[in-house]
Order: sequence, then C-alpha cells, then structure tokens
Amino acid sequence: MAGSQGADKADVPYGDGREALLRAVVTVVARGGLRALTYRAVATEAGVTHGLVRHHFGSRDALIVAATEYSLGPAIEVTNLGESGSLDDWAKDVPRVLIDEEELTAFQFEVILESRRRPELKGAVRDLYAGFRKAMLADLRAHGVEADKALATLVFAALDGLIFQGLALNEPQTTRAAIRRLRELLKSAQLTD
Repeated sequence: MAGSQGADKADVPYGDGREALLRAVVTVVARGGLRALTYRAVATEAGVTHGLVRHHFGSRDALIVAATEYSLGPAIEVTNLGESGSLDDWAKDVPRVLIDEEELTAFQFEVILESRRRPELKGAVRDLYAGFRKAMLADLRAHGVEADKALATLVFAALDGLIFQGLALNEPQTTRAAIRRLRELLKSAQLTD
C-alpha cells in the first residue's frame, strides 16, 4: 500500500523470511496488543535474532506499517472477496476470518484503534480500508450488484462491524444470520439482464 506515512522503511527483501517476520508481528500484537510489540518479541516468534528485525525494518513504526500493509492480502484471500458467483453464496466465507485468521483480524483492529492516538499510523490504516473497500466494490460487481463506492463502503462497514463483534463475542451464529440478511438486501440491488 503506497502512501503510508510515518514509517522509516529499510529495504526489506520480499519472500518467505519477510513474511515470517510480518506474521510474527501480527501474532505478537494479536496476543499482547501493541504494547507487547518489541524487536525481541518479534524475533522470538519468528525464530531469528532481534538485530535482524531491527535491520530489516529500522523502526517499530515501520514494522507496524509493513505488517498492516501485509495483512490486507490474507484477509481478502480468506474471505474470497472478488470471486464471482451466486449472490446466494456471497460472503459465506467471512465468518472463517474469525477462525482461520483470528490473529490477523485482532492485529488489524489493534492498529486501527491505535491510529486514533498515533497519527503516524493513519496512512497505513487509510490504505488498509481503501484496499478493503476496493475489493468490496469489485466483489459486489462480480456478484451482479449495481454498486458504487458508497454502497461498497456501507457493505464493507457492515461486514467489518460483524467481524469486530464476532471477534469480541464469539457468536458465529449471529454473524451468519446477519450476513444472510445483508445478502437479502443486496439482492434488491442486483442488476437484471
């Protein structure tokens, strides 16, 4: 996500090693909040030296921003956003986020809330939400819904809220029922041939 502000990014090679470090950041923050995020904690989780983490990312904020940027891809992938199909199946995989990517989801919400207190993280959060809204717009259109940016934002906000509640309350049946109802509402916005 280009345009993230406030991070002193060092050149970090892409590949499995970088992803392992970013996954370690996600895990550390998901389990202990941003206050638990240290080079040592990330290094321990990733099985590397803390100097390697510092070398690759330069600063704690760069670590947070890079992990936030990274988190968008797996979150979209697990929900299958963008895959065309019947609106009857739309968003059926969203509750999987709460099982398959619980740590990723908790990490994102931690960073989102922290960005209220730390403006240097706002760019990364703005980019995260822009990526989700863009994926939602494409997804709705792929499912035959006459969607614009405002509708995509509204639908994403509904799913985002459901995921947040699901993470906090662990009530998958409530999440599934709400998604079914949202699906019914979207059917009224479907294009007709």
